[in-house]
Amino acid sequence: MNIVIAGAGDMGFHLAEQLIIENNDITLIDLDSDVLDSTSAQLDVLTISGDSASIDVLRYANVHQAHLVLAVTTSEKTNIVTAVMAKQLGAKRVVARVRSHDYLNPENQDYFLKLGIDSIISPSMLCSNEITRMMKNSTFSDVMEFEGGKLNVVGITLDRYSPLVNKRLSDASTDPIFEDIRIIALVRDQITIIPKGETYIRNGDHVFFISNKKAVDSVKELIRHKEVPIRQVMIIGGDDLAYSTAKKLEENYRVTLIHNQKERCKWLSQRLNRSLVIHGDYKNISLLIDEGLETMDGFLALTESSETNIITSLSAKNHGVYKTIAHVDTREYIHISHSIGVDSLINKKLVAANYVSRYLRKGNVEAIAGIHGVDAEFVQYVVTKNNRITKKSLKKLHFPDTAIVAGVIRGDDVFIPDGNFHLQLNDKAIVLALPSAKPVLERLFN
Repeated sequence: MNIVIAGAGDMGFHLAEQLIIENNDITLIDLDSDVLDSTSAQLDVLTISGDSASIDVLRYANVHQAHLVLAVTTSEKTNIVTAVMAKQLGAKRVVARVRSHDYLNPENQDYFLKLGIDSIISPSMLCSNEITRMMKNSTFSDVMEFEGGKLNVVGITLDRYSPLVNKRLSDASTDPIFEDIRIIALVRDQITIIPKGETYIRNGDHVFFISNKKAVDSVKELIRHKEVPIRQVMIIGGDDLAYSTAKKLEENYRVTLIHNQKERCKWLSQRLNRSLVIHGDYKNISLLIDEGLETMDGFLALTESSETNIITSLSAKNHGVYKTIAHVDTREYIHISHSIGVDSLINKKLVAANYVSRYLRKGNVEAIAGIHGVDAEFVQYVVTKNNRITKKSLKKLHFPDTAIVAGVIRGDDVFIPDGNFHLQLNDKAIVLALPSAKPVLERLFN
């Protein structure tokens, strides 16, 4: 697939790095030739120095042959112009990165569609949506919803007191509670495992469950984890991610936001309706305590420094905060998220990349959802043909060992399928797969 990325900054580089793994042909455009030189030394991409909003530059990048154009520069206006021009020049799909919240209102989407822009994305807004889901389901470190919550995937690290520890999956699953729940993956020593019946569950495993909507509470019962209701939340940081998260959370929680830049604090206080905005050094734990850290139920570290976010989150945990979430820019941190002591780590570039990847799949894909710190991802396929995939049970379809059909949505009904389950026409199959399984799955569902 031919993909043109406008903008070689953090997001553009990360998208190129992710997309090139799947053998896509990437062209990267940026005004900064030094950044392009650095990128080309690390990635096998074609680089073009120039303004992506220029018709000549876009023609030179052969956007007329592009399956996808991603306009993700730091300039919102450049991204919109780039996307519009690329579509006019023949690109099949175009996506533009924006920051303005009003652009993302559903009632304004038609304006962009009329301009030819297929999708607009805001990494900060996508990330704040995910943080909001995590706070709503504070027991779990990972929360994913499919079809408006008909099926839910949650993740949690098991301790030695869990009744599941040191049991084989086949033995643990004899509990009647597993009728509407299934363990579909676990992470151990930073390795992702699609478990089989003989797989043992160990202390410290980070386990992922899928359940229907009514059985989410059964997962909490199964792991015997006491949930603490979230009422008060402290946020440190003041950039767009912190602002958009506070804007969402203040509707349901008492929010205290602390930032170290006075003018930005004034800006935030004028736009946040119910949040308490405090100017101060968020690295100073004594200040955080003075502002009520020990009374908080949730702590969100959303500054621009990954290290600051991790350290302050660990400090918050030590001071009795129930739920901590830290934003990190470094992917290596994500891979140790389940053992570091912070409840959840999140990376807005990964969130955006997962969103964009839905445009790159074959086989009637409806949605993509990645898991932070896990090599696998969820792909929601639609069964569009009556062929062998509907005529054989799942266990006879020879699914790769690195993939599992985690759930099936059939109209208003949801299923947690076993090996004897038969897919039907128009079923939505939610498949968890490691990268090696993707080519086989695309052939099965195409």
